Amino acid sequence: MREAHSVDHVRAAECALMATVPDGALMRRAAAGLAAICSRLLGRVYGARVVVLAGTGDNGGDALHAAARLAQRGASVVVVRAGSRLHESGALALRQAGGRVITAGDAIVDDVIAEADLILDGVLGIGGHGGLREPAATIAGYVADAAAAGAIVVAVDLPSGVNADTGVVEGAAIRADVTVTFGTIKPGLLVAPGASYAGTVELADIGLDPYLSSAPAVVALQAADVAALLPEPAAESNKYRRGVLGILAGSEKYTGAAVLSVGGAIRAGAGMVRFVSAQAAVEAVRAHWPEAVLTLVDPADPPAAVESAGRVQAWVAGPGLGTGAEAAALLRAVLATPVPVLIDADGLTVLAAHRDLLSLRPAKAETVITPHAGELARFTSGNPDTIEARRLESARAAAADLGVTVLLKGSTTVIATRDLADPVLVNPTGTPWLATAGSGDVLSGIVGALLAQGTEPVQYAAAAGAFLHGIAARLAAREAPIGAADLLATLPDAFRLMHQP
Repeated sequence: MREAHSVDHVRAAECALMATVPDGALMRRAAAGLAAICSRLLGRVYGARVVVLAGTGDNGGDALHAAARLAQRGASVVVVRAGSRLHESGALALRQAGGRVITAGDAIVDDVIAEADLILDGVLGIGGHGGLREPAATIAGYVADAAAAGAIVVAVDLPSGVNADTGVVEGAAIRADVTVTFGTIKPGLLVAPGASYAGTVELADIGLDPYLSSAPAVVALQAADVAALLPEPAAESNKYRRGVLGILAGSEKYTGAAVLSVGGAIRAGAGMVRFVSAQAAVEAVRAHWPEAVLTLVDPADPPAAVESAGRVQAWVAGPGLGTGAEAAALLRAVLATPVPVLIDADGLTVLAAHRDLLSLRPAKAETVITPHAGELARFTSGNPDTIEARRLESARAAAADLGVTVLLKGSTTVIATRDLADPVLVNPTGTPWLATAGSGDVLSGIVGALLAQGTEPVQYAAAAGAFLHGIAARLAAREAPIGAADLLATLPDAFRLMHQP
């Protein structure tokens, strides 16, 4: 499990730690960790050309002290002063080690950066807000060109221009290959768009752990965490004890979403799937998944099908359901049940138009919605681009407002609960290969199956489902582009991988 702490918590922990160690000890620890990772990335330090982008704060000091260590091992180090001054002790150490300093306005800056083997970004720290200002914004362009030519870019604590708490990027920012962060991961390194600027995140231990809050702001599950969450059949298990999932999906017009959602649930271990839909969708599911138990919706009394389907431990509602009056009546019936309900796709469109349906949920009954940015915008009257740019904030706000758990799909899947004290969960296995029609329907079936099997709390069921969904996509796309149905073939392999050391 990778835990990320807010800037406020990090600063409080650093203050507590600094009270117990000599002056400068934390910076020396950070510099040592940073220099070790840079050495590994370079392979051969002697003769390497290292450029340091140094701001006025402690991040600049960390970068300067680390670069001094590299210079002592024979690297050629040039510092580009990006602020009004340099960190005093860091600059002294660098000069004593043979490094030289130029200013951001010097004519040779572009050429110096272009010739670098490794670039250390120490312009801004965790207190930075907004995009980079000049001259740093221009320097970011030089860095991008150098990276394209093969230079390794290493961010110190986080890439300059990325908001440490949210991952928001407003304007110019430096895109790193590796981010070496100190003490604890920062939320903005795990949440897009900041995550895409961070590259590989490496944690350097500076002794902060005993002083950190026990409540992280963001958590990213790893394979071992997911494995611990997954239910396994016991000797006395039967199809009912393994979890019965009800799926309300598909329609006369849309049948594929139903097939994919049911397939995701079956391949994710549901003991039984009770499928409720119109004739065309029922026939399609029967052809693909004969193990599903089918209930046909009577157009004269649609809600009756929900009750007659039989007892379930959770419901999935919405994929391919349509958005008319019949769909609304069916969703109303599902939301009135006391079991966890996951709402996706067309179900979200219906719910956005009839938010009062949420009032039907019995006390303590959990509700999960799985929108992409455009679908979430229907609930918030916001702009999808703004939601995409501010994923963590948007998911948190919507979950609190609606009183549900929100799984916001996208470049980084974000899962937020209605309780602001809960950490936001992010999925590290997402891949652009999932940007294909129907992949969300498979996800709804996977998460629904975990909910039916009793995986708790619901946000962890959602996070585990997203993790497996991403792994299945990566496995399916190893050799060729994929469609959503390909995920169903690799999903069992994704489950197996969770239990490998």
